[in-house]
This record gives sequence, structure tokens and C-alpha cells, in this order.
Amino acid sequence: MSVLDSIRAVDPSGQLDDAMALPEHLRDALWRFDSAGLDPVECSGVVICGMGGSAIGGDLAAAAFGDRQSLPLDVVRGYALSSATPADRAVFCSSYSGNTEETMACYAAAEALGSERITATTGGALAEAARRDGVPVIGLPAGLQPRAAVGYTFAVAAEVASLCAVAPSIRTEIDAAAAHLEEQLGSLTERAAELASAIEGSVPVIGGFGLTAPVAYRWKCQVNENSKWPAFSHRMPELDHNEIVGWQGAGEGGAGSFSAIFLTDRDHHPRVRSRFELTAELIAPNAAGVHSIETEGESPTERLLWAVMLGDLVSLFLAGLRGVDPEPVEVIESLKDRLGRP
Repeated sequence: MSVLDSIRAVDPSGQLDDAMALPEHLRDALWRFDSAGLDPVECSGVVICGMGGSAIGGDLAAAAFGDRQSLPLDVVRGYALSSATPADRAVFCSSYSGNTEETMACYAAAEALGSERITATTGGALAEAARRDGVPVIGLPAGLQPRAAVGYTFAVAAEVASLCAVAPSIRTEIDAAAAHLEEQLGSLTERAAELASAIEGSVPVIGGFGLTAPVAYRWKCQVNENSKWPAFSHRMPELDHNEIVGWQGAGEGGAGSFSAIFLTDRDHHPRVRSRFELTAELIAPNAAGVHSIETEGESPTERLLWAVMLGDLVSLFLAGLRGVDPEPVEVIESLKDRLGRP
């Protein structure tokens, strides 16, 4: 049985196909944004409100912009905007389901503040409220797990930020990245299978910096949800001031087996690159394995999305190796039920 067959055997809902469709999702997201017919927004910056897969798009967009960003872009995961949020800050509420209670609370908070609002969703309470209030809605396609809609949440967040003059549009980079991912699908699949096999049975701890910091967090979340397995993430250079010490006890006293994955990029500060290399050497004796992954691609957007797709595939291959269906997230649904769904 091939590695792809091993995943498909436990993947009746086609999560693997959704991950491989990232290039198509990126292109469709740009079309959907254009179809919404939004006008430019005069504002002092943008706040992106969301949770989980709906929020990560904002983090990734900010990383892709890098030093091209000229106005604030903040991502809020929670029930309220910062008390320091000015009224002239645009608020973009992103909820794939349209029923995320935290995002709905931020939508109401933005109304109270008098902020310009934009939404992106498949429907639900958010779409209903936005249409009632005359707030623009960017329609997302139904039928995906929210975490599998990362191409949509990223591209739409980037375009909304550009609409608000936070940074120049990167849609040409997104188009080029989609083509790059299609060309690299074979090598990405092979590399993901190798890495998944290498870290199977251990708890992955993923580190990044700058462009790869939100990607490291994305990898952690995908392993959690798709593989049903613990994973953690941190960022350099901060991890060299705390986490590196913890590796001294890795595997001791029943703590378990941990693998380190470092996501590096050619634009990283030289001292950060040195830190990744030295940290790998220092923790190697206490780690189940240390794996350094250098992003591939021309533009920052290409490299970012290449790393996102690699991580998504790794998490799905881990699910296949563990024999678990990557789709269901029963404990999340149970939590929502016990909280009392809105």
C-alpha cells in the first residue's frame, strides 16, 4: 500500500484532496474577493477577528507582507477588540461557519465602536447579521473543514488588508504561488511522507521566525486536528531563552519522546540562522530527531505557502500512519455543546 493509499483508507471525507487543492483554493479566493465588489476603505489599519482556521489567514498574510506593511494589521482571537482600538480601524470578521461566537462578539464590538466592517463566511449568523446591517460579505465555499480553507482565509485576508491600504496587493505573488505549488506537488508529497515517518510516535515541537513563525503554529494546529496528536510551536529567538533548557529533560520521567522541526527561510536574520543551527546541535542528544526545513520558492508568499502545504500534508500522513480519520474533531464539538451553542 502506498503512503497516499494509507491516508485515503482512513480519509473518507477527502481531507487529503482538500489539502492538495490549495492552489485551486487560492485562485478561487481571489475571484470571490473580486466578485464581492468591495470599495477601498479609508482607515488607520485593520483588525482581523477569527478563531482557528479562520484566524490563521490573517497571521499568514501579515507574514507574507513583511516589511511591506505600512499600517497596523492585528489578529484578534477572542471575544473583544482591544480597548485601545481606534474607531477609524477597519474590522474584518472571518468565520468559515459563520457561527463562531467569539467572532460574532467582535462583530458586535466593532459596531459599537463605529468601525468600518467587512466579513467573510459561508453563511450562518455572521452572514445574516452582515446582510441586515449592510456590511459587505465575501462568500466562501461550503463543504470544507475550516482548517482546510486556509487558502481562502489567507488570500481574502491579504486582499482585504490591501483594500485598507495596509500593504500593497500581493495577488500576483499568490497567483505565482499557486502555480509553484502545482509544480512542486510531487516533491512536497514525497518530502511530507518522509518527515511524517521520521517523527511518527514522537511529539513534534515546531520552531519558526518571521515568515515561518505563523507557519510553525499552523503545523502545530494541523497535527492536533488532523493527526489527533499533541504538538507544540515556538519562535526564535525567544525559544533560545526558555524552551531550549526544557530539552535537557526531554524523554525523562515519562515526559515522552519529542522531535524538533525548525522552519527556516533565506531571508532570516543571519544571527537567527546561526541560532537555529546551534540550537539543533545542542538539543539533538535529547531529541527523538531534529529536522530543519528550508522554505522553497521565489517570493515570500511562495515560500510561505509552500511551507503551509508541506505541513498540512505531514499532518495527514501522520493521521494515515496512526490509522485515524483526520476529519472529525469530536472533542471540539463536545466542548461547544457543553458551553451551550449560541
